[in-house]
Amino acid sequence: MGDLNIMYGSRHRPHMKKPMWIIVLVLFVCVFLICAYIYPPQSSSACYIFSSRGCKGFTDWLPPNTVREYTDEEIVARVVIRDILKSPPIVSKNPKVAFMFLSPGSLPFERLWDKFFQGHEGKFSVYVHASKTKPVHLSRYFLNRDIRSNEVVWGKTSMVDAERRLLTNALQDLDNQQFVLLSDSCVPLYNFDYIYNYLINTNISFVDCFKDPGPHGNGRYSERMLPEIDVKDFRKGAQWFSMKRQHAVIVMADHLYYSKFQAYCQPGLDGKNCIADEHYLPTFFHMVDPGGIANWSVTHVDWSERKWHPKSYGSQDVTYELLKDITSIDISVHVTSDEKREVQKEPCLWNGIQKPCYLFARKFTPETVDKLLHLFSNYSTP
Repeated sequence: MGDLNIMYGSRHRPHMKKPMWIIVLVLFVCVFLICAYIYPPQSSSACYIFSSRGCKGFTDWLPPNTVREYTDEEIVARVVIRDILKSPPIVSKNPKVAFMFLSPGSLPFERLWDKFFQGHEGKFSVYVHASKTKPVHLSRYFLNRDIRSNEVVWGKTSMVDAERRLLTNALQDLDNQQFVLLSDSCVPLYNFDYIYNYLINTNISFVDCFKDPGPHGNGRYSERMLPEIDVKDFRKGAQWFSMKRQHAVIVMADHLYYSKFQAYCQPGLDGKNCIADEHYLPTFFHMVDPGGIANWSVTHVDWSERKWHPKSYGSQDVTYELLKDITSIDISVHVTSDEKREVQKEPCLWNGIQKPCYLFARKFTPETVDKLLHLFSNYSTP
């Protein structure tokens, strides 16, 4: 019986205390990890607390997506573009800037450009694409510089065709190292030496490029551009560029990507107003060489009126203060077209140094030429 009592008593031994500190610790760790996922650390030093490889998004931990198989045309295009970009650039003993004018006819500021070019012969070349009427030239620098031209319709790929036609002609001169696209309403903001050194002494192209999720950006994208062009790569920018020689060559070598814009980027197609000259080059360079472009244009345009066309400057607008205000801008600004109207700002970096963004400006009306000629010697000095 005694043994029995001992055995019976053993069944009623007191319960041990629950390890509460372990439960609390586990809960704390869980909360900490959830917070770290929702609010990931922003600094690299904080990232390295968790991993020697730094910050990683949740998607980075997932198995990699299957890379789609490229078409034969894409493989050819990628190989050609890669090899052109990796080839050493042509070294010229006399590097020149090609000034390419896109105009419907005569150039109203030819006298101003004549003054700009004087004394710098051998450092520039001029090309004129006149889409409507044969130009009457007043400057010797423009004589016999007209190229074969076709009709240009605003918003259609004929505008990009004209740009490519200018590039084709300018590339024939091996000394041309930078290629500047200008309109008939463009004027220089500095003297020749400043602009020449700005363009020649850098290894990037000044192609405007930004992501606009709004109706005037990604809203113009057509899924019929797939698989070669995805909406995530679709970009927008002003058409006015300055492009280094290697980039001019790959633009001329491209057929695949441009053919997509020819077919599926035009006003009114599928109820959208896709403007090819605002999307082709920004999208193309974002896809093939995003680090090789500045993401801003060296030509200033005022879109503050928020219309289809930029603000025009008349005689009453042209003052020394206006021109100095434009040349003082050293931050590139883009505004999205969606409801958020997000303002994207980036410093204009030239070889890593913040400098004025703009070398040229538009849109000036023809009657401003005399006033600009009078102001040129003052405002064009850096």
